[in-house]
Amino acid sequence: MRPTRFLAVLAALPLAACGGGSGSGATPSAAPDTAAAVAVTASATAVARAPRVTPRVVGSVPHDADAFTEGLVWQRGRIYESTGLYGASDVRETHPATGAVLRRTPLAPRYFGEGLAVIGDRMYQLTWKERTAIVRDRRTLRRVGTRTYAGEGWGLAPLGRRLVMSDGTAVLRVVDPATFRVLRRIRVRDGGTPVVRLNELEVVHGRIWANVWQSDDIVVIDPASGRVTLRLDLSGLRGRLPVGGRPEVLNGIAWDRRADRVLVTGKWWPRTFVLVPPSAAR
Repeated sequence: MRPTRFLAVLAALPLAACGGGSGSGATPSAAPDTAAAVAVTASATAVARAPRVTPRVVGSVPHDADAFTEGLVWQRGRIYESTGLYGASDVRETHPATGAVLRRTPLAPRYFGEGLAVIGDRMYQLTWKERTAIVRDRRTLRRVGTRTYAGEGWGLAPLGRRLVMSDGTAVLRVVDPATFRVLRRIRVRDGGTPVVRLNELEVVHGRIWANVWQSDDIVVIDPASGRVTLRLDLSGLRGRLPVGGRPEVLNGIAWDRRADRVLVTGKWWPRTFVLVPPSAAR
C-alpha cells in the first residue's frame, strides 16, 4: 500500500445494547435475573475476544532499509521478498543470515508489487490495483505467466495446495493457483467484530497469520471458521530498531518450517526479527 506514517490503532469501543417494549399501562423495570443475564452475555462476549500475547524474540538479521516490504517468504534456506511502490517494485532473493540481496527482478513501472507466495517451483506475486498476479519460476525469478483477479491484491500465502489472499478488508479469498478462481471466502472476526486491513499473510502450523495494516499487530486466524484465536503484539520491535531512518509499518511474515521460527520485518526496516511461534498459535 502507499507509504503512510504509522497510526496508532484505537482500541475497539465497547458496544452498548438497549431494548424496550410497549403496551398499555406502566412499563415494569427489568427483573434482576434479566439484568444478570445481560451482564453474563456481555461478559461472555468480552471473553470471546482473542487473547493478546507478546511473542519471544530470539534474534535479528540485517534487512535492506530501502525495501518497501510487501511479501516475505522462507523457502529452501533462502528469503524471497516482494517490494512495493510504483517505479521501485521488485522481487528478490536474499541471504537469510546477512540480508544481502543475491538477485532481483524489477517490475514494470506500472505495477505496484504486493504479496508473495511459493508453491513448488512456482512463485506468485500480487500487484496492488493492477488486478494481475505475476507467475514466476522460483529458481530464476523469471516471469512465466500471469493470472487475473477482481479488486485489489494485498497479501498472499499458500494454504495447502491453494492460495489465500487479502485485499485490505476483513474477508480473505481462497483461490486456485492455476486460475485464481475464488473457491471460498473466509470472514475474519475477533470476538464477533470484523478485523479489517488484513495485509501480508503467512500460514504457520495450519493457522493464517496476518499483519493488520497500520498497526503492530499480527492476528492468528483459524482458516476453517475465520475466528481470530490469538493477537501478537509486536510493538516492542520498534524499540529494537536503530535510531533514525524511516521505518514504516510492520509488514512481512515468513515461516521457517524446519527450524519452526518466524521472521518478521517492516517497510523500510533495517532489521528482520526472528520469533518463536507461541504455543497458543499452534
